[in-house]
Amino acid sequence: MSDNALRVLIEAGSKRTFACALDWTGLARSGKTESEAVEALVAALPRYAAVVAEAGIGFEPDASAGDVEIVERVPGTATTDFGAPGVVGEADRAPSSADDASRDAALLAGCWAVLDRAAAAAPAALRKGPRGGGRERDKIVSHVEDTERAYAGVMGIPGGGTRPMLELRAAMLEEIGRASDGSPLAGKKWPPRYAARRVAWHALDHAWEIEDRSAPA
Repeated sequence: MSDNALRVLIEAGSKRTFACALDWTGLARSGKTESEAVEALVAALPRYAAVVAEAGIGFEPDASAGDVEIVERVPGTATTDFGAPGVVGEADRAPSSADDASRDAALLAGCWAVLDRAAAAAPAALRKGPRGGGRERDKIVSHVEDTERAYAGVMGIPGGGTRPMLELRAAMLEEIGRASDGSPLAGKKWPPRYAARRVAWHALDHAWEIEDRSAPA
């Protein structure tokens, strides 16, 4: 392994597998098998560089599947098969120093910035999927915001249903940006590391959906 190896958590459901980059908040890709998921993760590295640029962090992971280090495998759930990385791993329960937490918060903010930029550049009507489905731009943005309001509740942040979105996101960044012993936020179920990667993945996944469906077929 090189010093720049990607540390990856594998979440394997019965129909879908996620490869989640533990050191790059929000970077997770899926496939039918572990190898397909890892291949998709490695392929997404150049695209993820836009998030890192927003966060102001150096980004030099080796873009080779041979330099992927699988540090943990967890069984997936119905959430995994539905299409979201939904399992907290032991790596997610590791303590976070102030620097670690600040880095996770910066990368989450970077994912939001990429989403905002994608939405601002996209037409209101997006290209349909192969079966003619898919939300339009504003519906995607609303879906992300509605989901984040639910995420806020899981993180123990009050007022998720009514607070302005910018204020709510600032509160999420404050929670994630604190040093932690790895315990679940507010005594609920999400440790800060997992909360960061789940919220960031959802925003980034839809940002990339908007970008892809804005492009000509």
